[in-house]
Amino acid sequence: MQINTTPTTVNKSAKELYDFLTNLENFEQIMPQNLDKFQLINEDRFLFGLKGMPEIVLERKEQLPDQKLVLGAASDKLPFTLTAHIAAKDVDKSEITLDFDGEFNAMMAMMIKGPITNFLNTLSKNLGEL
Repeated sequence: MQINTTPTTVNKSAKELYDFLTNLENFEQIMPQNLDKFQLINEDRFLFGLKGMPEIVLERKEQLPDQKLVLGAASDKLPFTLTAHIAAKDVDKSEITLDFDGEFNAMMAMMIKGPITNFLNTLSKNLGEL
């Protein structure tokens, strides 16, 4: 299952946005309002929980300076990745696209597609307001 956000303009250079995202503690600032729990586990992992949803641990999987950050589920129960693609647009502007890629059975995919789409759109919107 793949879900992609539309590109969002951020009033930060590609380097500033990349640096912001690679400091995983900053993800707390862009989470939806229904954030119930956020805990930085170490510099490569954080846990978050939204009201009414199970807690998820994300860990850094891959990064390409000023261009891409890939986070993935730390558990094999729900295998997925969340990729942030960053493109420089100007000296102090960049564009970000979030891609979710997960392997789920049809029933699970049907149940989580809406909430995950909303989650990604909220992250993208909140990044645009930085």
